[in-house]
Amino acid sequence: MQTSQGSALRGKRVAVLMTDGVEQVEYTAPRKFLEEHGASVTLISPKSKGEQIQGFNHLTPGDRFAVEMDVRDARPADFDALVLPGGVANPDQLRLSTQSITFIRQFARENKPIAAICHGPWTLIDAGIVEGKRVTSWPSLKEDLSNAGALWSDESVVVDGKLVTSRKPADIPAFDEALLKELASAPYSH
Repeated sequence: MQTSQGSALRGKRVAVLMTDGVEQVEYTAPRKFLEEHGASVTLISPKSKGEQIQGFNHLTPGDRFAVEMDVRDARPADFDALVLPGGVANPDQLRLSTQSITFIRQFARENKPIAAICHGPWTLIDAGIVEGKRVTSWPSLKEDLSNAGALWSDESVVVDGKLVTSRKPADIPAFDEALLKELASAPYSH
């Protein structure tokens, strides 16, 4: 079924889980892409609703983004897909948030699309969902992911079931298209 760009994801709800240290473009570009295709996107964080998240452009502080929902109030059943942006500090801090890791694990159990880019796949290790999965990431995560049982590959985007992973900001167009394909074919969850 062909749909126009603005409506392919109408009615779909996407959670973006992140905190301070997020690689800004890995949040803003996929969010814009998803919204242009009709999805509703919610910024979820272990911070409280209304608090600010500091984005980065590599090592340079970038914009700040308001948290739209505390992860403690988020339920995977209310969303159709989950996006996990990178940046080094962002997933490193999320790995220490029990609620964030539980949210990711529950998403995987519900067999809904999860898209992680750059350092974002780090959280998938803690959620226990990479064993036996084909993935990619920023190259420095190769050993961590491989040690957790993932099959790491140096490709712009890797899709294994409902799991979409990419390496870096330059891969965002391929990442967005793979997520669009997964999300457009996913049944509504709410």
